[in-house]
Amino acid sequence: MKQFEVKRYQQQHFVLWNAFISVAKNATFLFHRNFMEYHSQRFQEYSLLVFDQDKLVAVLPANRVCDTVYSHQGLSYGSLIVKKDIRIKEYVLLFKEIMQFLQIDGVAYFELKFLPKIYNQTIADEIDYVSFLMQSSLFRADVYLTIDMQTHYQPNRNRKRALKIADELGIDIKEEKNFDGFWNQILIPNLQERFGVTPVHSCAEIEKLATLFPENIILFNAYQNTSLKAGVVMFLTDNVAHFQYSSGGNDRNDTAALDVLFDFIIQKYADKKYVSFGSSSEDNGLKLNEGLAYWKESFGAKTTIQSFHRFKTANHYLLDTILL
Repeated sequence: MKQFEVKRYQQQHFVLWNAFISVAKNATFLFHRNFMEYHSQRFQEYSLLVFDQDKLVAVLPANRVCDTVYSHQGLSYGSLIVKKDIRIKEYVLLFKEIMQFLQIDGVAYFELKFLPKIYNQTIADEIDYVSFLMQSSLFRADVYLTIDMQTHYQPNRNRKRALKIADELGIDIKEEKNFDGFWNQILIPNLQERFGVTPVHSCAEIEKLATLFPENIILFNAYQNTSLKAGVVMFLTDNVAHFQYSSGGNDRNDTAALDVLFDFIIQKYADKKYVSFGSSSEDNGLKLNEGLAYWKESFGAKTTIQSFHRFKTANHYLLDTILL
């Protein structure tokens, strides 16, 4: 008799799922159902729960497109979310059950957008071992720049010069609830002009999420007198203060408003283990945005990698014979 049972997520699992997310060793608020479901109409839901008899031991936030299941495409990262005391033997066996479940349901491939290790509550590298065993293919690697706040925060001389300029110009920072000004005056025009894109979240969506997660999603704006010059939206987890959105007006280099805003945030969240600037690579990791990377590094950020792996579900047989 098999040890684990895999089930598709149903609305009846809402409370159970969220309770598990709150105690798992590699989860953040992005895996809470209230966050995942704000854009549920865009994706074919295919999240999974894994039970050991009646006890929930793992969940997989996911969606499906044709013969491929993704660790949810609507999230910045993904993982197989597991209990804190999971043993490596259990992990291998339940991952095998998931791959068999997918194959039986006509899924040929599983694509996993790895959770950067800075978000783990404790050591949680089981997925690296299983990826090796199943001969998954690494098809993308993003440069993920992060400040280790367990070391001394030290911006370089260019940033210090910018901060001096901002101090002389009297840049003020405010925590605010209304996202409209930053979204429509700064963020959308800047993204359109520089990259020809729009924010992943609409203003209404980010305000809804901020209402649902007031301790995790926070807006800070920088003003010169009463003029809005820059803003950042922070996503906060137990370990990480992450710059989810950041942008300055066309005169940001003259006012250094974005510099002083970043410096303020870094010092405000000095109690976190890490301050994350996110990715600085493009074209599925094949191109490095040199200017963006340097700007982040000038605050003291260092490189970690967010990996993307593709698994063939049929390769679950490779997990059959590893246990001695």
